[in-house]
Amino acid sequence: MNRLESAHKYFVTGNILHEREKQNMIINRLERAENWFVMGKRIKHALQYLRTVDPETLSPGRHELEGDRLFAMIQEYETKPIEKGFWETHRRYIDVQFVAKGVERIGWADADAMHEGPYDESKDLIVLQGKGDFLTVRPGTFLILGPRDAHMPCISPESGPGFVKKIVVKVQIED
Repeated sequence: MNRLESAHKYFVTGNILHEREKQNMIINRLERAENWFVMGKRIKHALQYLRTVDPETLSPGRHELEGDRLFAMIQEYETKPIEKGFWETHRRYIDVQFVAKGVERIGWADADAMHEGPYDESKDLIVLQGKGDFLTVRPGTFLILGPRDAHMPCISPESGPGFVKKIVVKVQIED
């Protein structure tokens, strides 16, 4: 099984055969998104949407692509100090996060190494406790976050708080 097939198996089906095959968060530039089209038709649709949409024309809120199976959340916010952030993950949806404007830090950790709080089904949200690593995400960058990728978005970069416009495409995990 090659790396992309393994990534597809992890993100789309959630099945992991061996710890070595476990995939972590994917981060890349949008101009290289086609490398990840093999992860499934909805991931491909999400990445193609991000390539073709003009973020400046989108107002904040939910934008339908395929009903509850695939939709985009347009977010505008000021980044915040790490102390005000929290670790999260999801069960029903994969996040494809794209920073359209501004700079933020996003934390990542293996959810298996964290303490999980209760699952809020109405928000598809699990808040976690633990520690992770942070990276700086600039405009034109996307991340694909699967169910075991704990993440802490919206954190201010070292240069201080700033405005961010982000598109988060929620991709329902396929059966």
